[in-house]
Amino acid sequence: MNNLRAVDLNLLVILEALLSERHLSRAAARLHMSQPAVSHALGRLRALLDDPLLVRGRGGFQPTARALELSRPLADALQHVRSVLGGAVFDAATARRTFRLAMSDYGAAIVLPGLMRRLRAEAPGIDLSVVYASRESMAAGVVDGDIDLALGVFPHTPETLRRETLLEERFVCALDAATLPDGAALTLDAYLARPHVLVASGDRAMATEVDTELARHGWTRRIALRLPHWAVAPAVLAGTDLVLTVARRALRGGAAGLALVEPPFAIAPFVFEQIWHSRAEGDAGLSWLRVALRGAALERDAVTSGGAGG
Repeated sequence: MNNLRAVDLNLLVILEALLSERHLSRAAARLHMSQPAVSHALGRLRALLDDPLLVRGRGGFQPTARALELSRPLADALQHVRSVLGGAVFDAATARRTFRLAMSDYGAAIVLPGLMRRLRAEAPGIDLSVVYASRESMAAGVVDGDIDLALGVFPHTPETLRRETLLEERFVCALDAATLPDGAALTLDAYLARPHVLVASGDRAMATEVDTELARHGWTRRIALRLPHWAVAPAVLAGTDLVLTVARRALRGGAAGLALVEPPFAIAPFVFEQIWHSRAEGDAGLSWLRVALRGAALERDAVTSGGAGG
């Protein structure tokens, strides 16, 4: 391994694809190679590194400990090589490309207004295709290559994904102001006695940050309404005894007639992130978009921070 002249460095690109895709045919499609050629290259890599690297498992290949150890330094090395060879050039003003993003309507409200203003001004040839899914489906889409970037709350992600915090968010309780005396706090007993609105995607039950904290104390709440979208949630509170425990920025001006109060128990803040696959680390266009998304989140935060009390 010390003599680079004896090593076909193209094998490292193939190894990167195999470690990312963990599937021969997907790696072959990504590399524009035949499956037998990729299989032959894997054999050469195994001999070169004296390790199986990938072994057959459920749903495809599973990397060995040695392969996992190599994954990050390999990605970093290839990124540097691509930069040296000029692969990092991206001209936003002339680029024509469609990026596939995944986010909830909360995420869309946070970043899309500012992002679209920047795209129209600086990158008019860049188009976006936005989809909405559960956080698990978003992460899976990034892993599978169906999504370029996903935005949301991702407590756990595969090792092949990279992540960046865009902002920190906190919870407030929203309820019809007429059901709470002026200046009164929402007590824990009242909170647990009231019916609740839950915003969550998918049909199956899920443990939210709120319910996880309640369960830690042995408390439960009754979910009277489950919704897939943030936008309508505040409107359903009017004239009812419902409570919505919600990310503060999700209310975005939709709090007319509502009381916004602190939850009657501690709920840790959470971070809103963008995630992407390690295989895209050398993609200068995607790097530019990540910076633009970061700026859009900061812009939104600057606008709302003055009214974040509640």
